[in-house]
Amino acid sequence: MSNPVATWKPELLAPAKNLERLKVAIAYGADAVYLGGQKYGLRARADNFTDYELEQGVAFAHQHDAKVYVTLNAFLHDADLEGLAEYCQFLESIGVDGIIVSDLGVVRVARKSSNLNIHLSTQASCLNSYGARLWKEMGVKRLIVGRELSIAEAGESREQAGIEVEMFAHGAMCMAYSGHCTISNFTAGRDSNRGGCIQSCRLPYHLQGNAKENDLVTFMSSKDLWGIYQIGDFFKHQICSLKIEGRMKSSFYVALTCKIYRQLIDARAAGTLSADMLEVAAAELQSVPHRDYFSGSLETPADSDSVFGQLSGINTGSRQYLGIVMDATPQEIVVRLVEPLAVGDEIEVVPFQGEPIRWKVEQLFSVTGEPKKFMRSDSIVRIPKVNAPTRARDVAALNVIRLAPVAQPVGNAI
Repeated sequence: MSNPVATWKPELLAPAKNLERLKVAIAYGADAVYLGGQKYGLRARADNFTDYELEQGVAFAHQHDAKVYVTLNAFLHDADLEGLAEYCQFLESIGVDGIIVSDLGVVRVARKSSNLNIHLSTQASCLNSYGARLWKEMGVKRLIVGRELSIAEAGESREQAGIEVEMFAHGAMCMAYSGHCTISNFTAGRDSNRGGCIQSCRLPYHLQGNAKENDLVTFMSSKDLWGIYQIGDFFKHQICSLKIEGRMKSSFYVALTCKIYRQLIDARAAGTLSADMLEVAAAELQSVPHRDYFSGSLETPADSDSVFGQLSGINTGSRQYLGIVMDATPQEIVVRLVEPLAVGDEIEVVPFQGEPIRWKVEQLFSVTGEPKKFMRSDSIVRIPKVNAPTRARDVAALNVIRLAPVAQPVGNAI
């Protein structure tokens, strides 16, 4: 694999559902995060950030040389625009690095009320250089192109229009054109294009006329995107930002995807990206809950093979996320559990860099020091580093923890 040293590398952009996810993303290598406030965005069911949390998030990001982009990407009716100008002024005052916008009206309000950098959302379906030029004339600094484009086509728009181009490189895909879907409007009374999508496309359905009428099928659900094998093409066509989808996903998902793409981007920039490294990256991404992976339209247009036909939404090869480290000392780690944990379980801590740190849990204590054999999910637990490997000293706050895989039997078990 020929990898010349690069003088430039793309930004790694990660989702932030809340302050924890923001900190995790940056700790695991993201150059920037995107997030939503309480209004004007397309993820109404995410935690989203209060004004105070936005201030805290921007301050943390800037302290760690990262950027924050705020989504104002809903398609708004007149009544929805109330307070938008003041909100843009607030975002500018706290140092937000850019806003992500779909609606022409929102672009106009943002430009008249602030000096915020405007990034055009993928929802705006900008798919060609002529549209790119027009948006640039209207004050847009960056295009987040539709998922329907290949990397080469996105690079052509960048070159012809002289504008930054961002692309989704990993995560869930939508079968609707650039996400323009109204199924939720009709099935649940929630406007998909104003933040109310309930992902009806992921559900199983009975089809009339089906040979097996009682069978449930999924036919609108897409496989998940991964762009690890196209890292070199992103460099070649100077795509300025590689975006990870997932503002509804866990800290585990954010940590693992950021860590993997950070390693691949840095290796490609240094000229050291190898087939072995890609193989390891692919195996790690398989451990994250996902639908089957495919490359979307990054190289050639997606076709019928992109449909995820399984009734179960989670790949069986994924690993169980146990929790996140809240504090670490030389003697123990303090963990917030999202799944139960028992004495005798084997865990893997995923550090910001390097291989996972694995050890068997010998003791558990409550936060008040009471010995426990078992702790429920949503508990805070103290795990002493009894018989832990030497590398356990490197465990830090914000490290995520997963259940270690069960050792496979050797030979022919009877």
